[in-house]
Amino acid sequence: MANKPAGLLAVPGRGADKQDCLISRIQQAFPDALIVHRLDMATSGLLVLALGIEMQRRLSQLFREREVEKRYLAVVHGSLQDPVGEIDLPIGSDWPNRPKQQVNHISGKRSLTRYRLLSHEESINVSRVELEPVTGRTHQLRVHLAAIGHPIVGDTLYGHAADGQAQRLLLHARQLSFIHPVTGTRLTLCSHVSF
Repeated sequence: MANKPAGLLAVPGRGADKQDCLISRIQQAFPDALIVHRLDMATSGLLVLALGIEMQRRLSQLFREREVEKRYLAVVHGSLQDPVGEIDLPIGSDWPNRPKQQVNHISGKRSLTRYRLLSHEESINVSRVELEPVTGRTHQLRVHLAAIGHPIVGDTLYGHAADGQAQRLLLHARQLSFIHPVTGTRLTLCSHVSF
């Protein structure tokens, strides 16, 4: 497990200026460490890493088969109408504006996010919400929240124009829970939220 800071790539990007990333830093101490899943560069929080190809294969299968429970914390604009709910909207690539994704009812893939309102700060009209991505589409949480009119604070891709002034995207992967493929015991990993 690693706790990725916001602003750091999970894997190398294209170009010499995008080679510093979480996996290359981890591999300095653990050369056989491999990525199992990813977080957006702007998102902070938990990432599961594997030691060796066989463990990567087994852990990746858990994610692919949706056997990993994921919980995120986000601060979003506005007040959600329902304190608990689901966002079930298909997501597909916005090809002319890549890397953006979009709700696409024709060619998008089914995408499901569950949410729970934790609190609302009336003075600045933002809400803290817990998010559970049931599916794992690119930018899913960001697209879904923007689609229902509550973009994540600091989201310069899907949010308000003024969010470019925010210090960071207020989205954090705070909990992962799964049955370890070797020991058979349930692991619940948690990460403190810094916002």
